[in-house]
Amino acid sequence: MKPIAPPIIGVIMPTRNEAAALPKVLNAILPKVAEVIVVDTASTDGTPEIAAGMGARVVSEPRRGYGRACLAGIAALSPAVDTVLFMDADASDRPEDLPRLLAPLIEDGAELVIGARSLDVEPGALTPQQRFGNALACRLIRLIWGIGYTDLGPFRVIRRAALERLQMRDETWGWTVEMQVRAARLGLRVREVPVGYRRRIGQSKISGTLMGTIKAGWKILWVIAAEALARPTRQTTEANSRLEP
Repeated sequence: MKPIAPPIIGVIMPTRNEAAALPKVLNAILPKVAEVIVVDTASTDGTPEIAAGMGARVVSEPRRGYGRACLAGIAALSPAVDTVLFMDADASDRPEDLPRLLAPLIEDGAELVIGARSLDVEPGALTPQQRFGNALACRLIRLIWGIGYTDLGPFRVIRRAALERLQMRDETWGWTVEMQVRAARLGLRVREVPVGYRRRIGQSKISGTLMGTIKAGWKILWVIAAEALARPTRQTTEANSRLEP
């Protein structure tokens, strides 16, 4: 197999009032990647100033929504970036797990690698409703598309060319499941690797509130239904065979 060049990584990090966690996250990830784009959604605690002062590039997206922030970050990526890393800014994702995500891209030619939160997960880091929602969504994806995902974790890396093929559109809480479903529909070479997960610093804007949990769960189910009803696209068994729990 022809050696694969080391990836040029651009990080997209949606934020809203993450001043308490952001310095820890940026200190850990900045030395490992080509650029970090912090997409700020109307923070009031100095988050964008902290990010800029530490060397990240700040993009403002005044409208709330995880997907909107991700789309704004994609639009701002430098042309040289060929691999995109999505991660949260609340210190729950572990930057030290980045080599785990990159290994399948470099060694096996994977196009999308998802960090499954199953390795050294701190007590309380995942709420019962998050665990239930992930299990239900993954079960539905398996039934409809035959892909054995185990998690919808936000810590993931994807080749930029593959990301462009997905034509991502979701603007809120359906972003991660939309990516995984579209990858299944298109037959991308997908891998899932175990990563750790910590208790976040600060209050969650979604899982930390009852209404946020309900809205996120409903949107995830809506995205799965919409994708299931969409015009069929080619799906390959290779995606199944390369998906690693």
